[in-house]
Amino acid sequence: MDVRSSRGGFFSGRRRLVGLAALALGAMPTGAALGAAVGPAAPAEASTTTTSPIPGYFEVASDGGIFAFNAPFDGSMGGQHLNAPIVGMAEDTSTGGYFEVARDGGIFAFDAPFDGSMGGKALNAPIVGMAFDPATGGYFEVASDGGVFAFGGAAYDGSMGGQKLNAPIVGMAFDPASGGYWEVASDGGLFAFGGAAFNGSMGGRTLNSPIVGMAGRKGGGYLEVASDGGIFAFGTSYQGSMGGKVLNAPIVGATSQE
Repeated sequence: MDVRSSRGGFFSGRRRLVGLAALALGAMPTGAALGAAVGPAAPAEASTTTTSPIPGYFEVASDGGIFAFNAPFDGSMGGQHLNAPIVGMAEDTSTGGYFEVARDGGIFAFDAPFDGSMGGKALNAPIVGMAFDPATGGYFEVASDGGVFAFGGAAYDGSMGGQKLNAPIVGMAFDPASGGYWEVASDGGLFAFGGAAFNGSMGGRTLNSPIVGMAGRKGGGYLEVASDGGIFAFGTSYQGSMGGKVLNAPIVGATSQE
């Protein structure tokens, strides 16, 4: 079910959203004033105002539909035949495009280079997510049994595949600080590979709801997110969560704005 970069697709109504990816798009003044000035005009001075990116993001549905918010829409698998549902996506930070990954390992690239996938190949367990390697332009797929599959220039640094797990793997994240990566299990267990640092986890601790994903932080550290919206920060700052608040539907993932 592998395809190379394509355009098109459309948005549909009721879909199950399964993932989120963020990017920076455009710029706005950080010191803009609201309202009108009164009194004598001040002498003109050279501007020292800096600009900061406006964060855009995408949502992806299990049928392959992509929803872009303040971000460019480059096509999707929405309305097209899929051999298996989409389970995640990742942004290609070098091109501004993105990838969709299906449960059977198929990768669909939009304004991003296709470097292969596990689509059509034998899997011991279904794919549950993916991660992009901005250093090489490659990417990873991760399966629920912990197996990791590297494509393009992405370096394989080991995995939990073939090892005993107390709970299935539900996601992974690339560590931009070291070039390594992490896997996270539904019980909060965290497994670090390559140069990625282990800063603790929710493994072995009481959880109100299972862990459903994670996000790496550019400055180091990572977040685990639970289906009730709880966020658990390790080696990075905690800035709040939806834990303990009313949700219309469970949380299914998280991403880090950098």
